[in-house]
Amino acid sequence: MDWADLAKQVIALGAPVLGSALGGPLGGAAGKILSEALGAPSPTPDAVQASLPVAVPDQIAEAERLWCEAIRAEAETQRIAISETQATIRAELAASDPVQRWWRPAYAFELTAECAALWAVLVHEFWTGDVATINALIGATALLVAYWGFRFGVLGVYVSGRTREKVCAATGQDSPSVIDRLAKAVVKKK
Repeated sequence: MDWADLAKQVIALGAPVLGSALGGPLGGAAGKILSEALGAPSPTPDAVQASLPVAVPDQIAEAERLWCEAIRAEAETQRIAISETQATIRAELAASDPVQRWWRPAYAFELTAECAALWAVLVHEFWTGDVATINALIGATALLVAYWGFRFGVLGVYVSGRTREKVCAATGQDSPSVIDRLAKAVVKKK
């Protein structure tokens, strides 16, 4: 048995937000809150299943309230973090420091030149038939994949971050995250 098996039963007992959470990726956290509110002997789906038939409505309502508080607290934490991030982004956008404004584009240009240089070496070695260099590059494949995986990962974060900066500059606020949308849905139900 897992937490999703209890979702419909908890919803039927009057805790729709908590029951929905049990059926999703936050099922373990929601189940722990439910088990504490019911006084189950352990925070497991089986123990909660055994405690549900004797639960009083106040215990279910308390579990629902505690879960909503947890979601609100997480949403507030995310709101503050996003607010601080956006304040930092706005300060960076307003800064006239050339290093701060140009390090990311310089990183992207340098990475592009680095890739082009490796391809030029590789094509040259195939053209000339230098087997030793080709074998050395093949031997370094794992290192190059890890190295460039990290470098392109940083570039991807940069591209994503720059998009968020532009959205923030245009709208004055960041686009809502999954947690923000979840919190707004919880608040609307109350």
